[in-house]
Amino acid sequence: MSNKQSSILVVDDEPDNVILLEELLTSEGYITVSANGGKEALEVASNSHPDLILLDVMMPEIDGFEVCNRLRQHPQLKTVPIIFLTALDDENSKLKGLELMGDDYITKPFNTHLLLAKVANILQLNQIRYQANKSQNTQQIDRQSNLQLLAALKINKHLSEKFRLFVPDQFLSRIAPQGLDSIQLGDVTEEELTVLFCDIRGFTAIAESQNARDTFKWLNSFFKQMSACISANQGFIDKFLGDAIMAVFDKHKCHSLNALNAAVMMQENLKEFNTNYEKYNLREPVKIGIGIHTGIGVIGTLGSEKRMDSTVIGDVVNTASRLESLTKTYGCSIIVSEPVISEIEICKNNCQAQEYIEDKFRIINQAECSDAPLQNNNLYSEKIYYRWIDKVTLRGKQKAINIYELLGTENNIIEAEKISNLSIFKKGIKGWQLGKFAAALEYFQQVTRQNYTDTIASLYVERCREKLGKEEGRRKREEGRRKKEEGREKREEVY
Repeated sequence: MSNKQSSILVVDDEPDNVILLEELLTSEGYITVSANGGKEALEVASNSHPDLILLDVMMPEIDGFEVCNRLRQHPQLKTVPIIFLTALDDENSKLKGLELMGDDYITKPFNTHLLLAKVANILQLNQIRYQANKSQNTQQIDRQSNLQLLAALKINKHLSEKFRLFVPDQFLSRIAPQGLDSIQLGDVTEEELTVLFCDIRGFTAIAESQNARDTFKWLNSFFKQMSACISANQGFIDKFLGDAIMAVFDKHKCHSLNALNAAVMMQENLKEFNTNYEKYNLREPVKIGIGIHTGIGVIGTLGSEKRMDSTVIGDVVNTASRLESLTKTYGCSIIVSEPVISEIEICKNNCQAQEYIEDKFRIINQAECSDAPLQNNNLYSEKIYYRWIDKVTLRGKQKAINIYELLGTENNIIEAEKISNLSIFKKGIKGWQLGKFAAALEYFQQVTRQNYTDTIASLYVERCREKLGKEEGRRKREEGRRKKEEGREKREEVY
């Protein structure tokens, strides 16, 4: 702080002394204000907030010592430097000045050079203290700000982690690409994906047979195991629907295959869950049905400005749900649509071709650099077992679609008996599709003799019999008409 910036309050009840000091200080570039008594000094100091005060002691009404005492109790003025400038030269007065926290004590008559030196030094020292305090306060504020920022980031991270329990990252990457604050109602993206619906069989009866706490307990355990299967195959839970799960698989390539593998794993994990079903007060093992469909869906936010939800909507969702319902009709565990099968075959062919090229280079490099035995690491070489079961028009649809029963994979077989007679079943289906119902009936009956629990084969046995019955009825009607016609012709010949 330069002299021209420093303001000094001169307090003395003698006008001549005030004039003398003001001229002296002004000549050095200081700004001066004055007061002719203690009461006025307190008022001027409160209004002007001087950088330093030259204070006389012996004044009427309020002496300098009392002025100093009051200033030291003033919130805004307590740190202003005070130099006592007085004729009192006794030790007690000097001691009292120091006890009242005066910065210096100069007796009259004073040495002008000494006074100016002390004024300059005190102002400079006060400026140093001010800068040091300012720096310290700034550092403290910075530390506090950093601590608050870290705390806020920690809270935000914690909230984000908790938020992700309700909204998966796959949703957030689409609806909140710039962070949670960027979520807007109606933010959507349209893309091809695969939807999986899983529903618990007979849940209403189960829930009625036990208290709600027990139901919650085993449901959460069940959902935990099913969620692990979905996550392990790069899918995510869209929502839990009471006793059902809606999962989405959106990986750019092979999301159908991911959904299929998840469904197979879910059926396998269900067996493990059912080994301890009695500990959940369940009367029998839990059974589930799964429907899978691939198609175009819209991912985004739905609702209102005050309450919104992230979800997937579109025909792909409705179709997957309808397919899951059909598992009850056909008595099987997993039904998938034709687009799923087509996508899987394309995926396997493309990936196998790419991996064949990569394997060729790896084999060449391995042969040149190592004597170790060669290995085939084809990720998509695992065989998938499925069978066509019908062509149906789903509820609310106009166009019929082919549906398939998923039987398992090479490493995770769900329906071993159905796989063992798969070739016979396919012959029966081919006969059915060609209208050769008698041959088809023989094949389906052969399947049911080997596996009486195959409800789909049994269904086609009934269908074939119905078709054959209609054909026999039609044949008999034709035979009756023919005989009737022959009789009429004979009667005409007689006449």
